[in-house]
Amino acid sequence: MILLRRLLGDVLRRQRQRQGRTLREVSSSARVSLGYLSEVERGQKEASSELLSAICDALDVRMSELMREVSDELALAELAASAAASDTVPAPVRPKFNAVSVTSLAGVPEERVTIKPPADVVDVVAA
Repeated sequence: MILLRRLLGDVLRRQRQRQGRTLREVSSSARVSLGYLSEVERGQKEASSELLSAICDALDVRMSELMREVSDELALAELAASAAASDTVPAPVRPKFNAVSVTSLAGVPEERVTIKPPADVVDVVAA
């Protein structure tokens, strides 16, 4: 099961570590106990929106940026979970292209052009 509080904690920890700051510095700046901030970073406690706002202010990070990173992590975790749950990954569906004939516009000598679909279509699959 994917726990949002764990993903949020991981992102908060990475943000803090990118800045080279300690838990003590951030907890003091956010006016949150060091132990509680540590539990939030380890995904053991759910952070309220007020607490998240204080931590984001202390880290000088917009909450929207933090949540976007959490959302990206969640999407990757969901993909990994669904891939692990199934034995095979479904093949991507490629649209079928047929040849198209085009006739020239009025006033231009008639000429017929046939556009054929590409022979070498490449499928891109995320690893």
